[in-house]
Amino acid sequence: MLSLFIGLVSLLASSLSYAQTGKVYDELTLQSEILGSERKYAIYLPPDYETSERSYPVLYLLHGAGDDQTGWVQFGEVLHIADRAIHEGKATPMIIVMPDADTGRRGYFNQIDGDWNYEDFFFEEFIPHVEGKYRIKGEKQYRAVAGLSMGGGGSMIYALHHPELFSSAAPLSAYVGPLSLDEMKRRMDTKNYTDQQLQAYYENHNALSLIAQIPEEDKKAIRWYIDCGDDDFLYEGNSLVHIAMRKHEIPHEFRIRDGGHTWTYWRKSLPLVLQYVTQAFHQY
Repeated sequence: MLSLFIGLVSLLASSLSYAQTGKVYDELTLQSEILGSERKYAIYLPPDYETSERSYPVLYLLHGAGDDQTGWVQFGEVLHIADRAIHEGKATPMIIVMPDADTGRRGYFNQIDGDWNYEDFFFEEFIPHVEGKYRIKGEKQYRAVAGLSMGGGGSMIYALHHPELFSSAAPLSAYVGPLSLDEMKRRMDTKNYTDQQLQAYYENHNALSLIAQIPEEDKKAIRWYIDCGDDDFLYEGNSLVHIAMRKHEIPHEFRIRDGGHTWTYWRKSLPLVLQYVTQAFHQY
């Protein structure tokens, strides 16, 4: 009888543990002096956040063009997917932070005219705000960045710009930047800038240029997980990034799966991303 009782208690405890769910808040705000506006963000807190006192690793998860901070919540099903990965032991409990890069002007980078410096906001205001407000481990090992499409490009460039801040980067279906200077010029009004300014901006926001400039000592600074569907219109850029990383001997994982530029594809990608960043969080 005692063993039966212990078994029932264990089963009940297991059931209660699995019944625990994380929480998502998708209308949080902070005031940005750099952007001169109030900025929204969403956050996922793991199931045991409110019952523990420990600090957690963090994943910054960036949305694509046309979405905002609610994209990964509404269409990406981040709550369900993260809860399941944690309950199954495939991902460690972590905080997932999703900023809005669609309000005001769209994009994750500083504008060439200096009038909308979103990247400065992200690193100088947003990360300090979030990591000061929530119980987040502030070391490089416990910080990762990922995103899809425009946010895939954001996560790729952010990690290339700041290898000292992230242990892992997981760009999904990433827009890797214009593949030539001429392409960039076609996309923007260039009449007020010199050729030197345009060249410098291009080289600082093109993944291929940045990969070619990585110092030898930084080639293993980031754990890279690059994922793009075989029917995705951004397949070429992602493939060129893979080739460039191979050429420059930068360790990375490159995944091509069946699918296109769709939420169906990215919902399947997210559990793999959570497992991948967990490896660094756990000192693989």
